[in-house]
Amino acid sequence: MRRGELYRVKRPSSRDPKKFRVFVIVSRQILIDSRFSTVICAPVYTTYKGLSTQVAIGIDEGLKHDSSIHCDELISLPKYMLTDYVGNLPSEKLNLLERALKIALQLNDE
Repeated sequence: MRRGELYRVKRPSSRDPKKFRVFVIVSRQILIDSRFSTVICAPVYTTYKGLSTQVAIGIDEGLKHDSSIHCDELISLPKYMLTDYVGNLPSEKLNLLERALKIALQLNDE
């Protein structure tokens, strides 16, 4: 399990209308490798509104359609739910994800 990997999760919450939702792992690697039972993830939606907190992804990352990662909706998921591997983000998309996370969390580069 690595930062930037995408997994399809069955019924991640009772409020999600979808049967399955794809998530990308955004936790730092040291947390992923630790004994903690959860990791922080960002959901993937088929909608893309061009917000600075969204990262466009699609077929190149293992998805069936053009979609986007929504960094304003981070969620902690149990590691055991992340079993259906979809793909991973290339380094360019990981850089965009990092930028979007900084904007979503209002973190400065200082």
